[in-house]
Amino acid sequence: MKVHEKIRTLREAKNWSQEEMAKRLNMSVNGYSKIERGETKAYIPKMEQIAEVFEVDLLELIPKNGNNIYLNNNNGSGCNIIGSPTELAFENEKLQLMLEMKDKELAMQQREIGNLREQVLQLKEINILLKKE
Repeated sequence: MKVHEKIRTLREAKNWSQEEMAKRLNMSVNGYSKIERGETKAYIPKMEQIAEVFEVDLLELIPKNGNNIYLNNNNGSGCNIIGSPTELAFENEKLQLMLEMKDKELAMQQREIGNLREQVLQLKEINILLKKE
């Protein structure tokens, strides 16, 4: 059973409507229903909130088929749970592109630092010449 299916099953077991669940989670009904249909990823902070509403451990919401990969995301949005090889390949490609961009930014910054050092040397030379006059 997938995460979104477990969430729906738990909600139905409590006889709560999607509207009631959305209200408990402080989110729109449309946003919550997308989670339940599996149309949007539920990140760890939202999963923790859902588990808290259901009064279950977070791990009870996560499938135990051994195919899940947890990616820590250091930008403050928590972790992604990736369950299929296609999702993993996509996430890998995305991370590779991000890494390439960071490498290009770093190379550009290093060139800029080199240019600034050159300018500093030139300014020192100008300063020396001005002091001689």
